[in-house]
Amino acid sequence: MTDTPTIKLGNHDYAVMSGSVGPDVIDIRKLYADTGMFTYDPGFTSTASCESALTYIDGDEGVLLHRGYPIGQLAEESSFMEVSYLLLNGELPSQKELADFTYTISRHTMLNEQLATFYRGFRRDAHPMAVMCGVVGALSAFYHDSTDINDPRQRMIASHRLIAKMPTIAAMAYKYSLGQPFLYPDNSLSYTGNFLRMTFGVPAEPYVVNPVVEKALDRIFILHADHEQNASTSTVRLAGSSGANPFACIAAGIACLWGPAHGGANEAALNMLREIGTPDRIPEFIARAKDKNDPFRLMGFGHRVYKNYDPRATVMQQTVREVFDALKVNDPVFEVALQLEHMALNDPYFIEKKLFPNVDFYSGVILSAIGFPTTMFTALFALARTVGWVAQWNEMISDPAQKIGRPRQLYTGPTQRDYVPVNKR
Repeated sequence: MTDTPTIKLGNHDYAVMSGSVGPDVIDIRKLYADTGMFTYDPGFTSTASCESALTYIDGDEGVLLHRGYPIGQLAEESSFMEVSYLLLNGELPSQKELADFTYTISRHTMLNEQLATFYRGFRRDAHPMAVMCGVVGALSAFYHDSTDINDPRQRMIASHRLIAKMPTIAAMAYKYSLGQPFLYPDNSLSYTGNFLRMTFGVPAEPYVVNPVVEKALDRIFILHADHEQNASTSTVRLAGSSGANPFACIAAGIACLWGPAHGGANEAALNMLREIGTPDRIPEFIARAKDKNDPFRLMGFGHRVYKNYDPRATVMQQTVREVFDALKVNDPVFEVALQLEHMALNDPYFIEKKLFPNVDFYSGVILSAIGFPTTMFTALFALARTVGWVAQWNEMISDPAQKIGRPRQLYTGPTQRDYVPVNKR
């Protein structure tokens, strides 16, 4: 039997744990008890907060795997429903399992009718993410029969409900902002086709789903389904560690995703491409990006984790061409994007800094071509990421090592002092 490897910190030995792939970790759960010290790791960039079998990222090599399957293969060959099943259950489904799962999701797509009244309590110009935060949080007031986190069956029903209802919630947020009537789901359509119809259809005439657009949006959903322990996923896990119901946990994830540093990057990238305007202005903006004294940054380049080409960006570059051809879009933004990518990838500065295009560089261009306003971009991200949040939440609840999240701190405030009455200060 091989002894467990250890590393010595002070006078104590700590086990070194190995996953199936990726860096080893040092088990420091007893560090405070042994030494009276904490670790200091702002942003948790060197801390593994949990054990997970869902998603693996190798940022240096540009690898993203869901349950072992490369994201490129899933985006090309699979569907969002199949990837959702994979994340929730651990394996790709058989034909019958996929049909049963898709049927189950389709039977949870409608919202309680009273929620339509809830929508009307928002201002017309409310941001869709504000609406989604409120509505998803309110689901726990309507579905009491699936909030017992200790019951595996209730957890699964809640998971199915969240995945199924998120397209309806997002589409209703969009319709409400336009003053158009809500469309009920059509369960004869695919998950993504149904969302397109609820978003862009009107009761006065039939809506025909464009198969190229449907496939492109399904790919975008796949590419955003899960991304390991990012800020919003960690938020869902932290909220869930207290025993909060699943609807409240996902609402917390939506709130975190709303932050511009997390979910708003594709909108920022599109705005930057529009600001550049035409390909002849690209050198000017590249020069600005290199100037340390200029606050301008190239949005959609580089990534917190990926230090190589984002594997999701390759699929997006192909998809944007398909959408533009199918919709006969003649948008200079696309030419700006292509030439900016080409120039940046061949510029020694960007090569040295490893500033490669990420998924946000192209996804905003695609969503805009389909017809989504920029305010909906993050809402679509939340729709897709719900399956990842739900899978991570389920995994956390089932983990016997899970404890309520309680980060520690390095305190730098005043030491103890006595209170002085106000009249003596």
